[in-house]
Amino acid sequence: MQSATSSTVTSTEDAAAPALLAAWTTVPDAATAQRIAQAAVAQGLAACVQQDSIHSTYQWQGAVQSEPELRLLFKTTQAAWPALQALIAQLHPYELPALYAWPITHSSSAYAQWVANAMLPKPPAKNA
Repeated sequence: MQSATSSTVTSTEDAAAPALLAAWTTVPDAATAQRIAQAAVAQGLAACVQQDSIHSTYQWQGAVQSEPELRLLFKTTQAAWPALQALIAQLHPYELPALYAWPITHSSSAYAQWVANAMLPKPPAKNA
């Protein structure tokens, strides 16, 4: 990321700022993580997707499971959330993927604008 030159913080009450969300899911492997991340960014549904290696222990179908996973953090907007949910559901291999989002109530104005600009529809590539 670029260094921030502005320390102005915006809140969700700032009408000019897009309503930001941080959304998460977990996936079983790097190939799935990359496929979902690439699709979300390429389709303008996330400005950025971060991947972290984690280990999850959870209850599933009456048994305790424990296995490595990758956690994906999507930097997105409330407007893009329905389409991002649909994309993840379409590409996700789990029967019941964890998929949730939290509103970002405070961020720098410059960062919020970067997210909004990064998610603008891209013109189709012209063939040479």
